[in-house]
Amino acid sequence: MNKQQFLAELRKHLFGLPQDDIKQPLDYYAEIIDDRIEDGISEEDAVSDIGDPKEIAKQILIDIPLPKLIKQKIKPKRRLKVWEIVLLALGAPVWLPIIIAVVAIILSVYVVFWSVVASLYAVNLSVAFCGVAGVVGAIIYISMGKTAEGMFALGAGILCIGLAVLMFFGFNQITKGLLWASKKVLQGVKSCFVKGDVK
Repeated sequence: MNKQQFLAELRKHLFGLPQDDIKQPLDYYAEIIDDRIEDGISEEDAVSDIGDPKEIAKQILIDIPLPKLIKQKIKPKRRLKVWEIVLLALGAPVWLPIIIAVVAIILSVYVVFWSVVASLYAVNLSVAFCGVAGVVGAIIYISMGKTAEGMFALGAGILCIGLAVLMFFGFNQITKGLLWASKKVLQGVKSCFVKGDVK
């Protein structure tokens, strides 16, 4: 693939974005290719080193704020006619609640994601606190001469601390998975506002 083919492919995958958001990456990647060619690399090698235009377009889409995409999508390309305005106004009792419901569902899913993360770390913190309390309790029991109770509290405390450490690493992996999932959901929502095939 040469430079022009690469830029044409990238432009195709960015179709539907605001013009500034198409021109900027095209100029950027054209300059990178030119710099590599000046360094003595062949045009095909310079292009292949950059990567797949489809993947680059996905990353560009992720970086563009959602409100900007929505604004670009709903901005009328021409002035609305009177009958179109009347239809929009008359249809508002139908389409407005649907839009509000969709936004509410997306927002609630996002809140549930982060509520799960907060709950997991709250559980982890409480188990760690129980572990520390068990060790402190063991010290108190042993100082009072209750060795059996102290050893039990020490064992329970150490067990809780060990569980807390294991849970922390497990919850970190779950958090990474939820971050990945929320990123994919956001990317899917953004792709609804772009006409091109950036999936």
